[in-house]
Amino acid sequence: MLTSVDTELMRVLADPLRLKIVTLLAREILCTTHLVEETGAKQTNLSNHLKVLREAGVVETEPCGRFTYYRLRPDVIASLAGRFAELAETAQVTAATDTKRTCP
Repeated sequence: MLTSVDTELMRVLADPLRLKIVTLLAREILCTTHLVEETGAKQTNLSNHLKVLREAGVVETEPCGRFTYYRLRPDVIASLAGRFAELAETAQVTAATDTKRTCP
């Protein structure tokens, strides 16, 4: 059964800085200080984007002393990718069977 794509999650990931953060966190667990260095964003701006990613369930936090480290939740990304894969499979089947609606 074809599932719908999570449009709210797509909106969250469509922001260029948030997508950059997700890309960096896919490679390693990082704290805000490292993310500021890697992205060049201001700390307050970065913190706001991290809050959006946390609330969307894309990242989770891990306190370590006075630092908070961020970790990507790969299951969330994999679920989104799976939904797009289903759409692609449906489109392939449609293209292969060449089903067209007739114009009125």
